[in-house]
Amino acid sequence: AFACGPRARNESASAQGAPTRVQSVDPTSPLAPTLDVTVDDDVHFAFAVTNASKKKLEVMFPDGRTHEFVVLDSLGREVWRWSEGRIFTQSMQNRVLRASDLLRYENAWDAPAPGRYVAVATLASENFPVTQRVEFTVER
Repeated sequence: AFACGPRARNESASAQGAPTRVQSVDPTSPLAPTLDVTVDDDVHFAFAVTNASKKKLEVMFPDGRTHEFVVLDSLGREVWRWSEGRIFTQSMQNRVLRASDLLRYENAWDAPAPGRYVAVATLASENFPVTQRVEFTVER
């Protein structure tokens, strides 16, 4: 399940070390992404995309998948994908964001093995795709 709404919260420190936030966005994009990773028994992801412009934006999605979370290991291999095994509607959807509005998506990866990882969160928008990466460590 995911939740979105006009809530602002930035918690970038994990219980097992502070993740490193790496920007990988288009500097001309009107959307500003943040990705917070919290590590405990599971790994929790909170991806927020804020309309940083002064204009209203219409964000278009080609289907029911609005976002994606992927975890890569230290060699860059994919070890977990949130959408794996999920089914999404085939209908297009649009979200209107006024200035400073945000979309927020939260998910968790359960039973991760110890190691160093990179979380990649992507907004699956046709007209404003953005990606955010964060490095994190799972220790047991």
